[in-house]
Amino acid sequence: MKKIRQILIGLFNMVYNIFLRYSQAVLLVIVVIVSTDVFCRNVLSYSIKWAQEVSLLLIVWMTFLSMAIGEEKDQHIAIELFYNLFPKPVRKFFDVLNKMILAVVGCFLCFFGTKLVMSTWSSTLAATKWPAGMLYLMIPVGGGFMAFFAVLDLLGWKKYKNTNQYGDQLLEASLDDGGQSAAN
Repeated sequence: MKKIRQILIGLFNMVYNIFLRYSQAVLLVIVVIVSTDVFCRNVLSYSIKWAQEVSLLLIVWMTFLSMAIGEEKDQHIAIELFYNLFPKPVRKFFDVLNKMILAVVGCFLCFFGTKLVMSTWSSTLAATKWPAGMLYLMIPVGGGFMAFFAVLDLLGWKKYKNTNQYGDQLLEASLDDGGQSAAN
């Protein structure tokens, strides 16, 4: 069991790092594409035909992968007004229930996202002529990894994850000392 855990945690860390780097790169590419298109439209009186379509595709991809990252970091939307009033065992129950629901939703997105990709793959996007299924490709990927991350949490393996990267330590230190270390 320990070997399986090590393999899964290693896979998790690798996938998490890929998602994070991908999201950073995609954000940069979106900014470059949109900025270039705006410049071309306003200064050169020429519009890049594929810019809007590719930007939309990248935004959709980034959204679904960021959903998985947000689930891993427990950054999804939550209402804590009443949650904090419950005793610790009741909160623990709701935490487990929350992870179970997230795992089911992730599986749902994975299953039906795959069906959506397969059903739209034969049609093409207007400007790029890419398969339309590419627009929805990250729905099953993000859903699958959202379920994967939730299951790791349900198994109690969250403590083994190594996801504090890309300035997370600085952010956590900043939150711990009221923002003083981020200002330095």
